[in-house]
Amino acid sequence: MLPNILLRPFQTDRRKKISRRKVEAAESESEDLHLRYFVAFNRDSVEKQTPRFTLRSDNFNRHEGVDSKRKREMANKVSNFSDLIQRVAASCLLHPLAAGRHDADEAPENRAAEQEAYDVYDSEEEEEDEEREGLRVWEESQGEGRAERVMEMELLMGEVFETVSAMKRAYVSLQEAHCPWDSDKMRMADVAVVSELRRLGVLRERFRRRVGRGGRGSGGRGPVAATLREVVAPYEAAVEELKRAVKAREVEVENLKEKLKSATSLNSSGKKGRFQSKKKVSCSQGQVAALPAPDLFEGTMGVVKEASKSFTGLLLSLMRSAHWDIAAAVRSIEAATAVTGATADTAISVVGSHHAKYALESYVCRKIFQGFDHETFYMDGSLSSLLHPDQYRRDCFAQYRDMKAMDPVELLGILPTCHFGKFCTKKYLAIVHPKMEESLFGDLEHRRQVLAGNHPRSHFYSEFLGLAKAVWLLHLLAFSLDPPPGHFEASRGADFHPQYMESVIRLSGGRVPADQIVGIPVSPGFKLGNGSVIKARVYLVSRS
Repeated sequence: MLPNILLRPFQTDRRKKISRRKVEAAESESEDLHLRYFVAFNRDSVEKQTPRFTLRSDNFNRHEGVDSKRKREMANKVSNFSDLIQRVAASCLLHPLAAGRHDADEAPENRAAEQEAYDVYDSEEEEEDEEREGLRVWEESQGEGRAERVMEMELLMGEVFETVSAMKRAYVSLQEAHCPWDSDKMRMADVAVVSELRRLGVLRERFRRRVGRGGRGSGGRGPVAATLREVVAPYEAAVEELKRAVKAREVEVENLKEKLKSATSLNSSGKKGRFQSKKKVSCSQGQVAALPAPDLFEGTMGVVKEASKSFTGLLLSLMRSAHWDIAAAVRSIEAATAVTGATADTAISVVGSHHAKYALESYVCRKIFQGFDHETFYMDGSLSSLLHPDQYRRDCFAQYRDMKAMDPVELLGILPTCHFGKFCTKKYLAIVHPKMEESLFGDLEHRRQVLAGNHPRSHFYSEFLGLAKAVWLLHLLAFSLDPPPGHFEASRGADFHPQYMESVIRLSGGRVPADQIVGIPVSPGFKLGNGSVIKARVYLVSRS
């Protein structure tokens, strides 16, 4: 390795000169081979060495017969000693002998090693030059593509940061929609957050595609080279939106079916009077007619009867749970129903203890139907039915159609101070006395909420809203008909008239004895414009 290390710093012309001198030395080496090796190749002096060959031959006597021509040639060779020194110096530079002199038989091998060193060095230099040239050409060819890829990656990262910022703003809007609660704003913010998340997913897929493509060319980038996932993603999102919409519609349909089923069972479970026909019953089974008709009014009155029975039954059970004196309450109701100016014996009750529900239902119906003949139950002094009768009839029936399928609790949750809400407030305060509420519930929380313009979400108040809605719809239908139905009530002690009254107690044989009179009126009756009559319900007692 030492000759190679020494030879690397040399210049090309130096190597050529040395090679030329080696060729000259090789031409003369065949003639005086024995003289070349008479010179010592190390740094020690000639006297200190034990030379292998000397200038004076030991067998001189044996060669004294050599002719004079051979001697003259040898003298000429020796005399040209300066040239020999130059060749030896060149040989020492090319192959220094640090370990001593070499034998004559090693010279060809040394020359071959030196030539091989030259060849290896030249080949390495040529390879390095080729590598540098190739690297320069590759860098020039890849420079333009690399710059384009860097620019595209910068644009992609800019889009990522913009999308993240937009998503953060949408999420802040989503949080702000919680307090105060704003469902519309929350829905919009939710859509914005989901949209930005989907956009981030698209950018992620684009980044993965470009990284996976590596250093390959940028040709084919753009909409044409978009992945199938990126192209299909908007359609998948649209399909998911449609699926959610279909699911919401299915839930809505199920709710409507439940409401229809409950309305149908409510109407079919009630006792049908002789005035109710199959046609009348069908009108009250959740179907809304195109125009107001007497049959529709009769069906709605049937709903009112069932709702009043349900609310009265709940109220009576609460009174019994609160350990009320039911007999005293019945006597108080009977005294209130006595004819003005007549004397009533409050110590004796005409209603049996097992018929207290009819007395309580009479009390509830009297309170809730009070003011029925006025267009607003006397909540204000409006006279629209007299000033613009046709328009008012159309408006009333339009309100009936809109409100029939609505849940009163949900309606009052949205519009607590509408006309129906005011009607509920007025009638609840009239039916439920403060002492009654305090004894039933232990506090006046319901009353405080109602007076504040709110509507409690309790089972008791929900039952009351069911009755109030039925009466309100009946009132709207009454003012939708032309002519409007006539409203009448039976008075206590009046004779029984089968064409205008019906008994709430089923009598044996279906016939009412001749001596029966009205003990207490339970619910009012109506006479319609087509001549049909909705009979008033009464509790009959014997005249004696």
